[in-house]
Amino acid sequence: MPTANTDFSDRGALQVRALSEQNVPISDAEVAISFTGDPTGTLEEVRTDGNGQTEPVSLAAPPVEYSLEPSEVQPYAEYTLRITAPGFEPLTISGAEVLSGQLSLQNVTLRPQMPDEQPDTIVIPEHTLYGYYPPKIAETEVQPVNASGEIVLDQVVVPEYIVVHDGTPGDSSARDYYVQYKDYIKNVASSEIYSTWPYATLAANILAIQSFTLNRVYTEFYRNRGYSFTITSSTAYDQKWVYGRTIFESISEVVDDLFENYLSRPNVKQPILTQYCDGSRVTCPQWLSQWGSAALGEQGYTASEIIHYYYGDDMYINTAELVTGIPASYPGYPLSIGSVGADVLKIQEQLNAISNNYPLIPKLVPDGIFGEATQNAVRVFQSVFGLTQDGIVGSRTWYRISDIYVAVTRIAEGS
Repeated sequence: MPTANTDFSDRGALQVRALSEQNVPISDAEVAISFTGDPTGTLEEVRTDGNGQTEPVSLAAPPVEYSLEPSEVQPYAEYTLRITAPGFEPLTISGAEVLSGQLSLQNVTLRPQMPDEQPDTIVIPEHTLYGYYPPKIAETEVQPVNASGEIVLDQVVVPEYIVVHDGTPGDSSARDYYVQYKDYIKNVASSEIYSTWPYATLAANILAIQSFTLNRVYTEFYRNRGYSFTITSSTAYDQKWVYGRTIFESISEVVDDLFENYLSRPNVKQPILTQYCDGSRVTCPQWLSQWGSAALGEQGYTASEIIHYYYGDDMYINTAELVTGIPASYPGYPLSIGSVGADVLKIQEQLNAISNNYPLIPKLVPDGIFGEATQNAVRVFQSVFGLTQDGIVGSRTWYRISDIYVAVTRIAEGS
C-alpha cells in the first residue's frame, strides 16, 4: 500500500502565476500555502508581481532518493494553495506537488467575481507512479486506417490544440478541455514521470508521450469512432492528464526542446503508438518501462539509446512536417546583437504585442535590427516566462514568444 512520507528533510520550490481569463497577468494576488494534510495551518503567504507571478517559494520535500527508484513511500510533498485577488473569485488548489531540488510551476486562471458564485476548487490526484491507476490496454503500435479513406491528415502535424476528454471514451458526463499541445505534453509528462530523473530519461519518456499523442492526432483515432475529442485522460486507454495540475520546470524545458519530434519506424508514415508502463507494479515487454528508463539514464544511456533499448534499433526520432498555430517556424539559428532582417522584425512586433498584456516588457521600434533595446526586451521576456536570461532568441525563446503572442492576440481579436 502507498505510504505517506513523514521525512521532509529536503527542499523544493513552488512558483505561482495568476492570469485572468483574458490572459492578462493579475498583480497583487495573495497566495496562502499550507500542507494539504493541514490546510488551515498557513506556512507561507506571498503575492504576485506585475507579471502575475510570485517569487519561487522554498518548501519542504521528501529526500530525492524516494523519487529515483520504485518505493511505496510518497516521494513528493503536497501543498494546498488558496489564491485570492480583488475582483476575482478565490481559487483553492489541493495537492500541488513539490519534489526535492525541483521547481514546481502552478499556473492559475482566476474568474471574475460574480454574485452568488461558488469558489473554485481544484484537487490534483496522486501521481501515476505513486497512486493506483488502470494499466494501459494493449494496442498495435501502428494503427489501422479506415478503408474509406476518411483520415483527415496526409502529413504529421503538431496541432495547436489537443481536445482532452477527461474520462474514459464512453463516459458522456466527462468534460472536454481544449489544451495547447505543448501544455498537454507538459501536463502528461508531469503526471507520468518524476522530474528528478536524468535529462536523457525525461527526453525518452517525453518522446514516447509525444509520439503516442501524435498517433492519435494523425489517425483521427477517436473522431473516426464518432467522438469529438482527440484523446482521453484515462490511463487504460491513453495517458494521464490532470486538469490544473502542477508542472515541473525541468520537464517543461525538455518539452520546449523536443515538441516537434516523435518516434518512427522505417516505411511507416504515422507516428508510432509508443505505449509504456511503470515497469514495477506493471510490466510490459516490448514497451518502455518508466522506472527502467530512469535506471538506464542513471547509467549514462542517451535518450536514443533508451528508446532503442525498449522499442528496438529500428525506432528513430523524426520531426513533424508542420507545426500549426504559430506565425513562423524558428529560422534555424539564434538571433542576437547584430542580427538583422525579417525574423528580427517579427520578434520585435510580437514582443510589442505581448507588452500590451505584460507592460514590464519595454516597447520597441520595429526596425529589423537586433540592438541593445531588443536584447533588453528579450531578457525581460525571458525573465517573465522562466527562460535563461541571455537576451538571445534561440529556439526555446522563439517558440515561447510565438506561443504568448498567439494567446494575447487571439484574445484581443475576440474581445
